[in-house]
Amino acid sequence: MDIITLFLFVLGLVFLVIGAEALVKGASCLAAAVGVSPLVIGLTVVSFGTSAPELAVSISAALTGKADIAMGNVVGSNIFNVLFILGISALIIPLVVNQQLVRIDVPLMIVASILLWVMSLDGVLGRVDGLILFAGIIGYTAMTAIIGRKTQKKESMGEATRRDPPEMASAEEPKAGNSIVMNLLFIVVGLAMLVLGSRWLVDGAMSLATAMGLSPLVIGLTIVAAGTSLPEVATSVMAAIRGQRDIAVGNVVGSNIFNILGILGLTAIIAPDGVAVNPASLSLDIPLMVAVAIGCLPVFFTGHLIARWEGALFLAYYVAYTLYLLLAANQHDALDTYGTVLFLWVTPIVAATLVVGVVRAMKKQSFLSDGPGGT
Repeated sequence: MDIITLFLFVLGLVFLVIGAEALVKGASCLAAAVGVSPLVIGLTVVSFGTSAPELAVSISAALTGKADIAMGNVVGSNIFNVLFILGISALIIPLVVNQQLVRIDVPLMIVASILLWVMSLDGVLGRVDGLILFAGIIGYTAMTAIIGRKTQKKESMGEATRRDPPEMASAEEPKAGNSIVMNLLFIVVGLAMLVLGSRWLVDGAMSLATAMGLSPLVIGLTIVAAGTSLPEVATSVMAAIRGQRDIAVGNVVGSNIFNILGILGLTAIIAPDGVAVNPASLSLDIPLMVAVAIGCLPVFFTGHLIARWEGALFLAYYVAYTLYLLLAANQHDALDTYGTVLFLWVTPIVAATLVVGVVRAMKKQSFLSDGPGGT
C-alpha cells in the first residue's frame, strides 16, 4: 500500500464520520419537519442511500464478468449488517425495536433472503429472477410510504386539539420549507461523503487483500462487503450515539431488504448472462444469510430490545464466520476442526439463547397480563 493510497484510506475514514453525522442529523430533522417517523426515514431514505456503494460495486462487477464479487458483496453485506453493525450499535446503547419492524420489515427481510436462496439453487440469477426481485423493492417502498402516511395521520388526529391557529401556521410555512431544503442538503452531502469515503477505504483494503492472495469470492464476502457497508456502520453507530435508535435499526433492516430486492434484482436484469452463483456461496454463505435473518426475529420480539449482551453475541458470531472464511481461503489444516467446533459449540449456544429469550418474554407477558396478584 503506497503513501497516496494510505492517505486516501485515512481521509475516507474521516469522510465517513463527517458524512454519517450530516446524514443522521438531516434524516432525523427531515422526519420531524415533514411529520414522518424516523423509522420510515431509516427504512427508505437512509437505508437506500447508504446502500449506494453496494449498488455501484455489484452492477460494475456483474458487467465486467466478476459475478462472485457481485453476489458475495450483497450476501456478505447482509451478514455484516446484522452481526457487526447491530452488534456494535447495541454495545453503544441497547436498541429499542419498533413494533413495525417485528411485524412487517424483519419478516419481509426473512422472506427476501429465502427467496434469493431458492432462486440461486439453479446456479444463476436470470433476468426473470431480477424482475421479480426488483418488483419486490418497488412494492416494499410503496408499502412503507403508505404505512408511514397512516401513522402520521393517526398522530396528527391525536394532536388536533393542540394545532396552531391558521394565521400562525401560514406564518411558519416558509421557515418549514427552508428547514426541509436544508435537511435534504444535509442528507445529500452526507451520502456523497459516505460513498466517496467508503470508496477510498475499499480501494485501500482491496490493494491489501490482493497482495495477500485472497480469492475474489472471499474478497467480496469480507473486504468489499464490509467496505461497502461502512456507510451503514457509520450511520447506525452515529444514530445510536445520538439516540436515534429507529434510524440505527431501520437502516440495517432496510439496507438488507434493498440489497437483495433492489441491488441483486437490478444487477440480474442488467448483467448480460445474469448473476452466477458460486457453489461455495450456495453451500455456506447464502444459508448463513438466511439463518442470520431468521435469528433476528426471536431476538427482536423478546422485549423489543437488542441488549448489549446480544450485541456482543452478534459480534462474536461475525468474528467466527470471518475466521472460517480466511481458513477456507487458505485451505488451512485447522479448517475441518474449526468447522466442527464452530458447529458443535455455536449452534447449541444460539438455540439455548433464543429459547431462554423467548421463555423470558412469555413469562413477562404472562405476568403483565395477569397482574402482580394474578386473576
